[in-house]
Amino acid sequence: MSESEEPQEPKDNDQLVQRRANLAALVERGVPPYPQSFRCTDTVSAIVTAHGETGGDDLDTAQIHATIAGRILIIRSFGKARFLVISDGVSRLQVYVRKDALSERDFEIAARLDIGDHIGVEGRLFRTRTNELSVWAGSLEFLAKCLVPLPEKWHGLTDIETRYRQRYVDLIVNPASRRVFETRARVLAAIRNFLVDRGFLEVETPMMHAVAGGALARPFTTHHNALDMPLFLRIAPELYLKRLVVGGVERVFEINRSFRNEGISTQHNPEFTMLEFYQAYTGYLDLMTMTEQMLATVARTATGGEEITVGDNTVSFTAPFRRLRLRQAVSEALTERLGIPVSEDDLRRRETVAALATQVGLEPGGDQGAGKITVDIFEALCERALIQPTFIHDFPTEVSPLSKQRDDDPDTVERFELFVVGMELANAFSELNDPVEQRRRFDAQLRDREAGDFEAHEMDEDYIRALEYGLPPTAGEGVGIDRLVMVLTDSPSIRDVILFPLMRPKDVGGHGDHGDHGEPAEPDPS
Repeated sequence: MSESEEPQEPKDNDQLVQRRANLAALVERGVPPYPQSFRCTDTVSAIVTAHGETGGDDLDTAQIHATIAGRILIIRSFGKARFLVISDGVSRLQVYVRKDALSERDFEIAARLDIGDHIGVEGRLFRTRTNELSVWAGSLEFLAKCLVPLPEKWHGLTDIETRYRQRYVDLIVNPASRRVFETRARVLAAIRNFLVDRGFLEVETPMMHAVAGGALARPFTTHHNALDMPLFLRIAPELYLKRLVVGGVERVFEINRSFRNEGISTQHNPEFTMLEFYQAYTGYLDLMTMTEQMLATVARTATGGEEITVGDNTVSFTAPFRRLRLRQAVSEALTERLGIPVSEDDLRRRETVAALATQVGLEPGGDQGAGKITVDIFEALCERALIQPTFIHDFPTEVSPLSKQRDDDPDTVERFELFVVGMELANAFSELNDPVEQRRRFDAQLRDREAGDFEAHEMDEDYIRALEYGLPPTAGEGVGIDRLVMVLTDSPSIRDVILFPLMRPKDVGGHGDHGDHGEPAEPDPS
């Protein structure tokens, strides 16, 4: 090679060969390739936290020794010395390796290390001439070989599909990804603490249901062989939680996994996490206030403040949130779009609202009533404009089979949805507790089902029986945890906040998964 030629980086195939050769050389030297364990006295993060500001002279005086382990992210070689940067997934720490400070075996290990390998190190803390906190290695143990090259540090793992499919690699090379899931953990902890402090009991309800209920959604189906019966994966825990209120558990919640056999988008994943909570002797207006308090508390705990940057917007979770009746929002949007006055009463007449829908490019189905058409218009014209937290309340009865009607307006139920940055985050209502009316609503849903609406609610005789034992006045709410984390972490896709999102098989029909597929059919996170 001439002096003008640059050394070539080994290709991936060459690296694979070299890494296996390094492992074989260690085994030949008698080094266990995958040892049983390694005893640490500290973590990398603990060392950085405790001594990140300690001066070099103080470290030399104290002679602080530590035994730590981590994954190698950087290797720099200088003849008989090496600098290794290791990480425990949170923090990084430099390790200084010198031939004259290690046994022959340990320096041989150091010579056969690759980026991505796991090592254990014992040594004393010091600072280099560049003031870098480091461990001067006195002994070295090989813990695991990384046989596949990590993405280059200056390129990172930028391919979105690979990040979702190989989350383990994403977490190694993209610290921002780990921070998203640390925030998610704080969100869940804050929600639990908020509700437990208010006397709520956390429970677990079945994930396999004989009747798919609690929401308007298409379920996943399975079969129980021993009982020879069809079962459905949970679309919502609602009906079981309300059974518990009947049983005397007056404040109850569940953070649950639910499943809906519907389209995938940036806001929808077939498997998702939801909070549902129910409180006896209260109504939906009280839950609005409680939701404002809860989300402000969660935002402060998870991010440090009540104002969040989401894209180009600054979103404030400081109460009070804006409140709009659903028909009010639709009438204002139609008036602005069409340039003619549209009243809320216009939206109660099927022929009138169907004509208005047609004027804004929608095609109402023949089986849709005025209420369902109005909601379709709301979704088309209003949702995306709701950037700041906004409660949309008082929904048409037609689209709310489990909600209690208003005393002064039987065509309207006591229900709200919370929207932030154009996404629905929560759905809540005063619970319907009249078993006769509930049966009538289920019958209406069955007729919709027979007409081809596979999302319509099925009849649940046992739930009606539970209502006959007496459900007190109760309000309940579902909050989409994944979407809430999307907002609090400024993540554009639900897949960014789910560790292992569902993906299309990589090479079905010769095509990989290149993004989101299908349109969401899911009307709400509860």
